[in-house]
Amino acid sequence: MIRNSTQIICNSVTKWIPKVTVRNLSAVTNALVNVEVNDKTGISLVTINRKPVNGLSLELFEALSTTLDDLENDKTRGAVLTSGCASVFSAGFDLNELYKPDAERFRKFWMAFQNVWLKLYGSTFPTAAAINGHAPAGGCFLAISCEYRVMCPNYNIGLNETRLGIVAPIFLRASLRNTISQREAEKALTFGTLYSTDKALRIGLIDEIANDKAEAIQKCENFLAQFRNVSAMARSFTKTSLRKKDLEELENGREDDFQSFWSRLIQPEVQTQIGEYLQSLKKK
Repeated sequence: MIRNSTQIICNSVTKWIPKVTVRNLSAVTNALVNVEVNDKTGISLVTINRKPVNGLSLELFEALSTTLDDLENDKTRGAVLTSGCASVFSAGFDLNELYKPDAERFRKFWMAFQNVWLKLYGSTFPTAAAINGHAPAGGCFLAISCEYRVMCPNYNIGLNETRLGIVAPIFLRASLRNTISQREAEKALTFGTLYSTDKALRIGLIDEIANDKAEAIQKCENFLAQFRNVSAMARSFTKTSLRKKDLEELENGREDDFQSFWSRLIQPEVQTQIGEYLQSLKKK
């Protein structure tokens, strides 16, 4: 999963070579994830479309994983991740994957989750998230796995797993620590804090605020366009070297990570909390 330095350099050198056209990947990606490529800029707009709230299921993780492979293979010049839902970027894990889980399916689910983080956080191409709705838990995971975040007003974002008796996995904790201060990350993770758009900007969890989705996407594209003036080889190598330790820690400990989460998830008190929360959602 983690590429050596030579491979990273070879891949990134070709990324910014001008192309006559860029293949539109939307024709070959899963219906859950749509990809549109701008022929002029080479930037890919990746839209998650699992309505109503982009709950992260096994199938959605597998579709995202395939999409990220396609983007790497197609040597995209950058990717903007956004949501096809009106007011939700992603509500996080589909709780049906967590409540009374089947052991075999849950293992596939967790491994697919790990794959998406490894591929998104460790991508050789630059990434940005246009957060056009609420982004709790897994929604925040997708956002902080990207290099830049633009969020629309009046939404919430954060890793709120402790509210359900769940512990955010080590690689998400690392992503958050690499985005905001160590002290703020500790408070956020232990309290399960959800930040408003304005507060998220103040602590550095997001980089900009946009009035609407279209503006958020444009600001993300503006960020990605700046890399045209930077050596592709140097940019890719620098990003990967900064993230290498976290990527290798998960790559070398995938089974331990799975077992750690699984052992907590199947605790009766945790299952009760998840079940009660699912019932409360059905009443809304």
